[in-house]
Amino acid sequence: MAGKLTAAQGTGILLVTANVGSLFEDVSLSTDKLSVTATVQSHKPHFVAVHCQEVGGKNYEASMSHVDSFVKELLSSDAMKEYSRARVYLDENYKSQEHFTALGSFYFIHESLKNIHQFDFKAKKFKKVVGKETCSETLESTPSLEKEKFPQDYFPECKWSRKGFIRTRWALADCAFDLVNIHLFHDASNLVAWEKSPSVYSGTRQKALGYVLDRITDQRHEKLPYFVFGDFNFRLDSKQVIESLCSTATMQTVRAADTNEVDKLIFRESDNDRKVVLQLEKKLFNYVNQDVFRENNGTSLLEFDKELSVFKDRLHELEISFPPSYPYSEDSSQGKEYMNTRCPAWCDRILMSPFARDLVLKPENEEKSIVYDNIGPNVCMGDHKPVFLSFRITAGAGKPNANKHKCCVVQ
Repeated sequence: MAGKLTAAQGTGILLVTANVGSLFEDVSLSTDKLSVTATVQSHKPHFVAVHCQEVGGKNYEASMSHVDSFVKELLSSDAMKEYSRARVYLDENYKSQEHFTALGSFYFIHESLKNIHQFDFKAKKFKKVVGKETCSETLESTPSLEKEKFPQDYFPECKWSRKGFIRTRWALADCAFDLVNIHLFHDASNLVAWEKSPSVYSGTRQKALGYVLDRITDQRHEKLPYFVFGDFNFRLDSKQVIESLCSTATMQTVRAADTNEVDKLIFRESDNDRKVVLQLEKKLFNYVNQDVFRENNGTSLLEFDKELSVFKDRLHELEISFPPSYPYSEDSSQGKEYMNTRCPAWCDRILMSPFARDLVLKPENEEKSIVYDNIGPNVCMGDHKPVFLSFRITAGAGKPNANKHKCCVVQ
């Protein structure tokens, strides 16, 4: 496994985001479907952080009972046996509409990592991490994290949603940093998303993400480098990408007979027997050639991936070299296929503050030790492919702040 930690080797960090609702909806699915254990075995990190969204699945009333068995199986798996300490935070209280986010944050520490501390937000002190703990009741009062659901007026159409964030704070290898699990709003209708550029949904996500960044950098606690990873629900600019994909097509508008509202848009080639290129409905995005989203990992479409640009001074991302992470087919035999419900997009991301990027990209860090990729590219893992970032923190990378973090540590 990771073996004895040395200063030259650095501390291996693995960050994973996985919107894995379907994992909990089918009791026959094992943790191998998540493939986190395989990724752990491949990269041999000392510290593993897994951020899940939709814990318990979309039908959580029926599926929440599967979560406990999933956690036990993960903690006891062969790949994780050398991880002697763990912290698991599960927001399972679906009966509390005011607070429920369905977020799950898993943290595993390898036995060779001797000095790791977690921040107590109530006591405002770091405390040494020992043993394994799982918290699932009233996370609002758990001192080792901050959890918030977005204000109700942020929700499109004023409907309650599960969207929110969980923040934890860690100190290891002379570094202290925040890890934020986040789930932002989705596109409710392809037709609405197409109406203008940027879409109304993009504006809602921008407002919510700005809220999170303001909260984790306010005056209540010392400002530290931070990693924000989860399901941002970032979408390609619908209007612009459709205009590009259907540049030579003509558009037909079909309206509902009773309301006269737009029901579907049909884009046809001008010649070639008026072949349908794209059919667009509220929950249908049926494009004639899915290969465009897979060829060269779909990177030709990254020019339409614009939602992060608003935060270019506050959030950074390593170069994307994997296909759009959503929406994959949930048919177990169609691991590489996209569903025709939405335009494929890079919803699942690992983003970081400028100072966090400096930790990842320290000159001492060999480029080959940094990997930003998806998990299970050929395997059905539900409608989202998990995304991971593997890197190493070299000893002293967090200085000159390291000394003041040590003085606030409680053994």
